[in-house]
Amino acid sequence: MAEDETREMKQGFGDAFAAAFELVVTPGIFGFLGWLVDGRLGLFPVFTVAFSVITLAYASWRLARSYGESLDRALVERRAAWRAEGVSR
Repeated sequence: MAEDETREMKQGFGDAFAAAFELVVTPGIFGFLGWLVDGRLGLFPVFTVAFSVITLAYASWRLARSYGESLDRALVERRAAWRAEGVSR
């Protein structure tokens, strides 16, 4: 396997791990903060659930948006490479 392919594969693993970590840890942190607020106000599940759900929805949206943008960039690069080779699509 070429060095560029190995580097790209490792970058992909790193990006996937970072995204998975963000999807798990960020809602967990905000859920904990919601739990602290609930404990202070005596409203146990309200802020815990709200903070966790809102944070998970935002993280998912952000991940989907960045994935879509990376697919669009890859498509533009692929089309540029095809045009450079003389292939029309």
